[in-house]
Amino acid sequence: MIDTLKQLRETTLEQLQNIQDASALEALRVKILGKKGEITAVLKSLGSLDPDARKEVGAAANVIKDEISAEITAAKSRIERIAMNAALVNETMDITLPGKRRSQGNLHPITQVMTHIEDLFINLGFTIAEGPFIETVYRNFDALNTPDNHPTREEADTFFIDHHTVLRTHTSPVQVRVMETQQPPIRVIAPGTCARRDEIDMTHTPVFHQMEGLVIDKGITFADLRGMLEIICHYVFGKDAGIRLRPSYFPFTEPSAEVDVSCYVCKGKIKDNCGVCKGTGWVELWGCGMVHPNVLCMSGIDPDVYSGYAFGLGISRITAAYFGLPSIKPYFENDMQFLTQFKGVR
Repeated sequence: MIDTLKQLRETTLEQLQNIQDASALEALRVKILGKKGEITAVLKSLGSLDPDARKEVGAAANVIKDEISAEITAAKSRIERIAMNAALVNETMDITLPGKRRSQGNLHPITQVMTHIEDLFINLGFTIAEGPFIETVYRNFDALNTPDNHPTREEADTFFIDHHTVLRTHTSPVQVRVMETQQPPIRVIAPGTCARRDEIDMTHTPVFHQMEGLVIDKGITFADLRGMLEIICHYVFGKDAGIRLRPSYFPFTEPSAEVDVSCYVCKGKIKDNCGVCKGTGWVELWGCGMVHPNVLCMSGIDPDVYSGYAFGLGISRITAAYFGLPSIKPYFENDMQFLTQFKGVR
């Protein structure tokens, strides 16, 4: 049997010298070393031999098997090298052709504007506060003095997870979380994503971005609020932009006001054909007011000692206004040709 193994070794090594094809090499490997190969058959037959012969034949078979395996590996490397050299000879490459340039990404326009406005408040001494997108009904409504019959508490206006949790309709719950854990003075902004059951149009989407501000301290007045709004307006739209306050109602502020900004398309020069301001010269962008005493009380702050103001900035609308577009819809349509036009805030 040992002679048979030696003869098998000689024959296999001779065949390896003449093989020039990878498929033929694989076929030879299977024939010799495969599960039904010739050496495998020898190893399986060892059980029929007496112990001394089994030991001798087994050792010889393993040595020959290892030698053949090494030669097959060497032959495989030789064949691959030959194939590579042939490919280099036959294939040509024009090294003068321009390379493929990778496109460079950039921040989404809404993120650019949000970061730009955050920089203003950080320089003014505000801190950035964050909270969960899925919020409790208590912090989203109750702690903000929102009555049970308020329209926003209807399922037609708000995305309810269950009776106790909602997708937050504004970032005001973040203000509640801050007031629950911090004592005045408080100066924070709360940027983030919100959701409401709005139909998609030029100024509304079901998911939108908001940044709210909250200031609480001794002696805060409505004049402080107006001064802050003018700072924001000039920072975002330029020193020539103006604001107009109109009395309004929000359950969590009293008094409350809507904030109009001079039209960023016709620059407040009242054009009848302006599609943004409809000829009025003003565009409604924000809401604001003095923090309601009930909101302060529910958060453990004494309204007889402290007062404060709050404002809400619609970042989606400000982004459209900042870049001079009449609609916010393109910012949510994932059109890369559109989005890549905005490389940075001026």
